Amino acid sequence: MNKEENPIEKLLDENDNSPIVLYDEQDNSMRFEQVALIPYEEKLYALLKPIDKMEGVADDEAVIFVFEEDAESGEQYLRIINNDKIIDDVFNIYLDLVKEDNGETTEQPVKKETKSKSAKKETKSTKKETTKKETAKKTAKTSSKSKKN
Repeated sequence: MNKEENPIEKLLDENDNSPIVLYDEQDNSMRFEQVALIPYEEKLYALLKPIDKMEGVADDEAVIFVFEEDAESGEQYLRIINNDKIIDDVFNIYLDLVKEDNGETTEQPVKKETKSKSAKKETKSTKKETTKKETAKKTAKTSSKSKKN
């Protein structure tokens, strides 16, 4: 893999808002905008919105990935989630974080797309995305620090 930057480190860096580049099994690159990091059931999930056209994903949808570790090498990687229950739960946690961050109780800046069983969710691009990202990253970092202790 010819990758100069580690996407996991970029995702965890709350000061880095640059695109995340991920590679598939055929070493094709795909750029994503980070929407949020969500800790759920002792795992960390990333909501990423494709910047490049991605088959099966509309321009206003995001994809949910889980952080995993290779048992042999110990190297971390991201895997797309296809489990509807996990997708719904992670998405609802994201909505709660957005509401909490904005002090909102009724307005939803992100809508859930349920037309297929793929791991994607509809999202709006707003100036608030940076704040949501920072809030979710702080929550994710706090969660991962508490697991290490």
